[in-house]
Amino acid sequence: MTKERKALKELGFEGFKSVRELMDSCSVIPNQMGVYVVLREKDDHPVILDKRPSCQNESDYPSYAKAELERNWVDGSHIVYIGKAGGLELKTNLNKRLRAYIQFGKGKKIKHGGGRSIWQLADAKDLVFCWRKLYKEEPREVERKMIADFCLEHDGKRPFANRQD
Repeated sequence: MTKERKALKELGFEGFKSVRELMDSCSVIPNQMGVYVVLREKDDHPVILDKRPSCQNESDYPSYAKAELERNWVDGSHIVYIGKAGGLELKTNLNKRLRAYIQFGKGKKIKHGGGRSIWQLADAKDLVFCWRKLYKEEPREVERKMIADFCLEHDGKRPFANRQD
């Protein structure tokens, strides 16, 4: 078990399902607001693709330049993205958000641009999603804090696929 997985479990994260598993079914993901994390639990530097495979929505969400993604890679971390789903006044939830994320990865024309650079990793189907349900905390605030904590631990760098704090 990676140190990140262990720490996330201690914070109440659950699931830890691979993209492959979620491409078959997202039924295990709760219909609850929350935050989620995408992990790449390999220690080697990833192969980054020039373009997302199966990409039908390149005009809405173009692939990133490979050189830019290389610069964004954070050596020594398995966390590649931190995201949120819903909020106290938002209708979406973890299941809807992650299902859209997975559909985007399949190349479907889905409105989900957040974290899209993970799909340019050659081993994207091996990535692992985990989530934490929230009841009273605002997901955006929890997400911001998690990204800020990550930045403190990694010389100011955000997780690989996060574009904003």
